[in-house]
Amino acid sequence: MLIESLAQKTRLAMVTVLATIGGCAVICGFTVWCCISLVNKEREQIYILDGDIPFLAERAQLEANFTMEAQAHIQLFHQYFFNLPPDNDYIKWTLGKAMYMADGTALKQKQAMDENGFYSDIISSSAVCTVMCDSIDFDEQERKFTYYGTQLIKRRTRDLKRSLVTTGYVESVPRTRNNPHGLLITNWRTLENKDLDY
Repeated sequence: MLIESLAQKTRLAMVTVLATIGGCAVICGFTVWCCISLVNKEREQIYILDGDIPFLAERAQLEANFTMEAQAHIQLFHQYFFNLPPDNDYIKWTLGKAMYMADGTALKQKQAMDENGFYSDIISSSAVCTVMCDSIDFDEQERKFTYYGTQLIKRRTRDLKRSLVTTGYVESVPRTRNNPHGLLITNWRTLENKDLDY
């Protein structure tokens, strides 16, 4: 009788110890999970100091802004590539900026335009080339875009108005000072560049 009573008490003590260990493990696991989610939530918040006063600003997710960033990158690239004054140094600088934003297909198009005398013609005729973005169709799934713009070439003798349609793809790359959007235009080509009637 005494042995049975000791065995039951030992069993009860063992069950109590195991239940306590299990409960502590569950509580510790829940606490760790809460701490990790709290740290991740805090990492999404940025505090901006205005003097001594902190203001809370939330960091936006890249996916939420990807379409806007891609369209801004595409538009900026076209401005660098096609907005050209009759200044050789400025043309070199602006085309150099554009080359950071696209792959070798843009360089090939630049070389073809250079061989055809496009840039030297701008300088010799004191022409001013500008491009205005009409719209950008962007497929977020394929990351393919089509750029629709109007190119205006102002010369002393006459002005030319041309339609400009280009296409290509957008790839993510690390952000740099020369490529602030962290995107690269690939397989870029011109689909249409023809004179428009006024």
